[in-house]
Amino acid sequence: QLQLVESGGGSVQPGGSLRLSCSGFGRTLDRYAVGWFRQVSGKEREGVSCIPATGSVGRKYDADFVKGRFTVSRDNEQNTVFLEMNMLEPEDTGVYYCGATWGSPFCTDTEFWGNGTRVIVAS
Repeated sequence: QLQLVESGGGSVQPGGSLRLSCSGFGRTLDRYAVGWFRQVSGKEREGVSCIPATGSVGRKYDADFVKGRFTVSRDNEQNTVFLEMNMLEPEDTGVYYCGATWGSPFCTDTEFWGNGTRVIVAS
């Protein structure tokens, strides 16, 4: 069983940066496609960024609203996937979750979820 633990959330001013971490426990994370998702107030959970399973045919992709501000990456030695978020806007406020799908090039049909980390962007 894979367990995912998010960290790195917090409060920042508009234009600021945060780096979120999604650490895997129990299994090697590099064989999973890992996606970052968020739930902002009044909306359903939405995809943010995705990094495919190592060795799969997929490629990283981001939601349109990311607009080049966020970068998803993985460190296999740390068994962790990161989301570097820059130029944060108040509209980015919400709870950010990571989710994993075994062996997939895509971040759909998520099998495992973390409990989320809260991001607040405000003056």
